Amino acid sequence: MINATGNRMTREIARQSQLADRINDLQIQVSSGKRLQRASDDPVAARRIATIGIAQASGATWAANVASASAQVSQADAALGSISNLLVRARELALSAASDTMNASDRASVAAELAGIADEIDGIAARRDANGEPLFASGTAKVVRFDTDISFAPVPSAADAFVVGGNPLSTGLRDAAAAISSGDAAAINAALVTLAAGITHVADQRAAVGLAGGRLERIGDGLAARDIVLADERSTIEDTDLSVAIAQLHATNLTLEAAQASFARINRQTLFDILG
Repeated sequence: MINATGNRMTREIARQSQLADRINDLQIQVSSGKRLQRASDDPVAARRIATIGIAQASGATWAANVASASAQVSQADAALGSISNLLVRARELALSAASDTMNASDRASVAAELAGIADEIDGIAARRDANGEPLFASGTAKVVRFDTDISFAPVPSAADAFVVGGNPLSTGLRDAAAAISSGDAAAINAALVTLAAGITHVADQRAAVGLAGGRLERIGDGLAARDIVLADERSTIEDTDLSVAIAQLHATNLTLEAAQASFARINRQTLFDILG
């Protein structure tokens, strides 16, 4: 009789301990907002959460690359726009110098301005991005990864952007300045052709940069949409349903309180009551 009573008491104490542990788990779920506290709570869900976490981390890296590249594209577009305006001005000067009415002093002034424009273009071509790196790479254009299977160079290299027919734009301008200074009509006409080609080339490069900017915007939108889907799925798996958890907490508390009250009443009996 005594052994049976002892066994019942042991089982009841174990049951109440389990209820207390369950209450503690529910309280943690409510306070932390997370349903899963350890992988053993739900191994399948924990594995999926880990997979989603890796995807979210990768997405954050891709999004940062998109943001950085977008800033570079914007800076490159502004640089190419400035160079385009400078080349248009240079061609206007060269056209005016092609006139027979311009004297040597005027030609010297035009040549000096063209040399100044060449220096300005060199300065723009040497600009650096927010990271302190050359905006237009000196070697091949810098390729950046924006997703698992998407990578490209958002900004052209310096050679692609500023070299036409094997000669840098600034070299063409200095050649034009020398031709105008000497009054060589044939060389001036050749310089006009070179300047026209330079204007067209820079316009093409600026268009390519604009296309890259549009592509980056679409990639960024896609990454943002994917992140929302992943966050929603993770929340569904991982987060606590507060209404359910609170209801379970209240029910488990009531069960434990009732079990404790019953246990206390039973154990008010004396040894003689049990033996009798």
